[in-house]
Amino acid sequence: MSQFSQYNFKGQKALIRVDFNVPLNDKFEITDDTRMRAAIPTIKKILGDGGSVILMSHLGRPKDGPTDKYSLKHLVPHLQQLLGSPVLFANDCIGEQAYMTAEMLRPGETLLLENLRFYKEEEKGDKAFAQKLAKLGDVYVNDAFGTAHRAHASTAVIADFFPKDKKMFGLLMESEVASAEKVLHQSQKPFVAIIGGAKVSDKILIIENLLERATDIIIGGGMAYTFMKAQGGKIGNSLCEDDRLQTALDLCKKAESKGVCIHLPSDSIIADKFDANANDSTAPSNNIPDGWMGLDIGENAIEQFTNVILNSKTILWNGPMGVFEMTKFQRGTKAIAKAVAEATQKGAFSLVGGGDSVAAVNQFGYADKVSYVSTGGGAMLEYFEGKELPGIAAIKNAQ
Repeated sequence: MSQFSQYNFKGQKALIRVDFNVPLNDKFEITDDTRMRAAIPTIKKILGDGGSVILMSHLGRPKDGPTDKYSLKHLVPHLQQLLGSPVLFANDCIGEQAYMTAEMLRPGETLLLENLRFYKEEEKGDKAFAQKLAKLGDVYVNDAFGTAHRAHASTAVIADFFPKDKKMFGLLMESEVASAEKVLHQSQKPFVAIIGGAKVSDKILIIENLLERATDIIIGGGMAYTFMKAQGGKIGNSLCEDDRLQTALDLCKKAESKGVCIHLPSDSIIADKFDANANDSTAPSNNIPDGWMGLDIGENAIEQFTNVILNSKTILWNGPMGVFEMTKFQRGTKAIAKAVAEATQKGAFSLVGGGDSVAAVNQFGYADKVSYVSTGGGAMLEYFEGKELPGIAAIKNAQ
């Protein structure tokens, strides 16, 4: 059993770092509440024990101190709905009103603090600021995997001000870490990593780290064309990082020496411009005519990738196969989502992470058919690059 599940929060004020960095429209309505919903079980367990909850989060990237647009007060009505109980709001995350309201909190009550990033000290990881935050609660709970890769005041530094038995991960953070560990350190073979997205440069470190662990690496999305060109292919006007051609060749060589199979899309859906209504056609991925660009993987590639996925026991998916925001170029990403769901049903463990892949499994209705959908894009990426995340280390190293 985890430290969090065993802990009895009765009579305790739990200061929880959540990741409520959710998208808002111009009417300040939340357009995707995934991150808020993900924190609810942690909050409810504490309230259920008879504890009270003080929530802190950032929202957006406010440049010049307090800005109405980035105020967390906009989240209060929806949070009350999700919790089914009233939520108090403090118009600052430190200072008199915050301390007074926290002081008066009764068991079963919830307080949301104003945006942490209204203070420059938060992102600087300022010790004095972290100490001021720490005064608000008796126990510190980090449930914000999405910010675990940042050494900020509220995500890492604050842990120094709580004794060992009074700082812990929340349920979301525990399951994020457990799922990532399972893929990285306890993966059953065959282990396929599906890596997509636009740029090779964004994914070099993750591919290098996975070469030590995966049996197969599927490469799709814009980055596939840098590999194609590196191997002498003609890619027309497809996306390509010319300064990474040697990197792509080096990765292929390294994979070969380790017996890891790299799969590139054999064919592509091509378009005569980057546009939802462009003329489209198909071509071998290494022979795309001038003036055309690859915007999705083709039928043969779908079949080829699906076979690899269906024979896998462990699957990591980070990045789409094409421009799935445009209906014409979403078949590849959709087919991969379907294959990952089918493999999961057959007993594979599948982890989907990174903003676009998560958006894709949600959009195509497969989110509940994979083993785990990670809420932390950048954090998950750095975890799989083999880096130690400050938000995790701050608590793990204390235990």
